[in-house]
Amino acid sequence: MARIPLLQLTDISLTFGGDPVFDDLSLVVQPGDRLALVGRNGSGKSTLMKVMAGLVEADKGEVISGPGVGIGYMEQDPDLTGFATLGDFATAALPPGDAYKVDRVGEGLKLDLDRDVSTASGGERRRAALARLMAEEPDLMLLDEPTNHMDIEAIGWLENELKSTRSGFVLISHDRAFLRALSHGTLWVDRGMVRRQEKGFAAFEDWRDKTWEEEDLQRHKLNRKIKAEARWAVEGISARRKRNQGRVRALQGLRAERAAQIKRQGAADLALDAGPKSGKKVIEADGIAKSYEDKLILRPFSLTVQRGDRIALVGPNGVGKTTLLKMLIGHETPDSGTVKLGTKLDIAVFDQARAQLDPDKSLWDNLTLDKEMAVSGRSDQVMVRGAPRHVVGYLKDFLFDEAQARAPVRSLSGGEKVRLLLAKIMARVSNLLVLDEPTNDLDVETLDLLQDLLDQYEGTVLLVSHDRDFLDRVAVTTIAMEGRGRAVVYAGGWSDYQDQRQATEKVEKAAKVKQKAAAKPAAPKPAAKPGLSFTEKHRLEALPAEMERLEAEIGKLSELLSEAELFTREPVKFRKATEALTERQAKLSAAEEEWLILEEKAEG
Repeated sequence: MARIPLLQLTDISLTFGGDPVFDDLSLVVQPGDRLALVGRNGSGKSTLMKVMAGLVEADKGEVISGPGVGIGYMEQDPDLTGFATLGDFATAALPPGDAYKVDRVGEGLKLDLDRDVSTASGGERRRAALARLMAEEPDLMLLDEPTNHMDIEAIGWLENELKSTRSGFVLISHDRAFLRALSHGTLWVDRGMVRRQEKGFAAFEDWRDKTWEEEDLQRHKLNRKIKAEARWAVEGISARRKRNQGRVRALQGLRAERAAQIKRQGAADLALDAGPKSGKKVIEADGIAKSYEDKLILRPFSLTVQRGDRIALVGPNGVGKTTLLKMLIGHETPDSGTVKLGTKLDIAVFDQARAQLDPDKSLWDNLTLDKEMAVSGRSDQVMVRGAPRHVVGYLKDFLFDEAQARAPVRSLSGGEKVRLLLAKIMARVSNLLVLDEPTNDLDVETLDLLQDLLDQYEGTVLLVSHDRDFLDRVAVTTIAMEGRGRAVVYAGGWSDYQDQRQATEKVEKAAKVKQKAAAKPAAPKPAAKPGLSFTEKHRLEALPAEMERLEAEIGKLSELLSEAELFTREPVKFRKATEALTERQAKLSAAEEEWLILEEKAEG
C-alpha cells in the first residue's frame, strides 16, 4: 500500500524578481524521512525550507501537505514580541499539561527558560524556537542550522533526541558529524536544481564529485561537437550549406544549449601567509588562574605552545574557553601566574563576536577603512599580504559580487559574514592564528578549504570550535575545559580526547570497585562463602590482583597518550598505544563485571 507523503512540492519556480532561485523543482518527503539538505552558502537551502514551511510563496507550482500532517519550522530569528521570557514563548502553543516537554528540552539544550527575552542572545532565541518545535512534536520538522551556537554536549543531546524521534525531518547543518549520524537521505541544492540520493550525508561528497565529473565530461563533448559543426559551417560550399540548413539550425541549438548551462560557482580563493617564522617557543603559560567574582574559570594551569602546534580548546558554553584563549595571547591578565609570549609574533584573531565587522558599514568600507588594510591615498584598494589589491577583486576571491560590495554588512547571511571576516584576517601576514568559533555557518566546501589551508599553514594555530569533524581534521592537541576550573591537555583531536577521557573514567570506576573490595571486613577464605563453586572461589580471589594490574597498565598508557607531541612525533607508537589502551579497558570492564557478579553470588 502506497504511503501518503508528508509533503509534496510540484513544479516550483521562484525568482525574487531576478535570476531563478528554483525552476520546475519537484520533491516528495515521506513519513520517516531523515534528509540532509545541503548546498553551498547562497544556493537557496534556507529559501527552499521556507517554501516547504509555507513562509515563502513560490511564483509557480504547488506545495501540498498530507491530510492532518503537522509541519514545524525552526525559525532562525524568531519573533518574541509579546512574550516576557523564553519559556513563555516556547510553551505558547502547547496545552497547559504539556509544558513539562519544554522543560525537558530546555534542560537538554542548556536553555534558561526564565531568561527575559530582552536580554536573550541570538543563540538563546534560536534554542527557544527549537525547544518550542521539539515539544510540539510535529509530523515533519524543518530544522535550519539547529546546532549553531550550541556546545558539543548540547549537540550530542540533540543528536540522540533526533535519532529516537518518530517525526520525519529535513536538516540543514554545517556540522558533518551531526549530518552523518542522523541522515538517511540527501537533498542537494545546486544552481536552482534539487537532486535526491537515498543515502545519508556520509555518501554525499563522493556523489557530488562524481556528478561534477560527469557534467564536465558532457560539457567537454558538447564543446567538441560545436567546434566540429562550426568548422563544417565555415568550410562547406554554398550549395551544400543550402541543402543542410537543418544542420546549421542544429549548430545554433548546440550553442544555445551551452549558453543555457549554468556555470558552477568557484571555490573561495582562501590564502594564508605565515610570513617570518616566530621563535620556536610561542607561548609559555605558568600556573595561570582566573575567577570572575564567585565563579571559578581556571585553576592553576601551565602550557607550552611550540611553533607549528595546532591546539584546540573544547568544553561547554560559558566554561571559559575564550577567556583562556585571551590569556594565552596576552589580551587578558590572569589573576595569578604568568604568560610569556615568544619572539617575532604576528597575531591574527578571528573573534566569535564578529566585533571586527561594523554592521552599518558596507563591505567596501569594512575593508578599506581598516587601518591595517588601508592603502595610503587610495580608497578603492586594500593591502593584501603586503601587496595592493582592488577591493572588488579581493572580495570576489571570497565569492562576493560587485553589487554586494556597497551593501551593508548587516544584510549578509551568517556564512557571508564569516567569509568577510576571513577576508580581513587573511589579508594580514601572521604566524599565530587565533580562531574562536570560525566554523559556524560555513558550507562544507569552504570548511574543506579552510582545513586544507590550516594544514599547509606554517605558523601556529589556537582554535575554539564545537565542530567535532573539524576538530579531528585540524587539532593535534586538545585542551578540555571540564568545568570547576579544570583544564586538561590531551593528545590528538576530539575523538582522541573522547577515547582518553573514557579510559580515565574507567580507571576511576575500577578504583572505586577496588576501594569497595578493600573496605569489606576480613572474612574467612572464599571457601566458607555459600553459593560459589570451587573454580569461582579461586576466581574471586584472583580478580582484585588482575584488576590492579590492568589499572596500572591503563594508567601508564594514558600517561603516554597524554604527551602532546606523541601523535605527530611517533604516529605508529600512538596508534599501537591507543589499541592497547582500548583492549585493556575492555578487559578491565569485563573483570569488574565478573567481580561484582561473583561477589553478589558469594553473599547469597
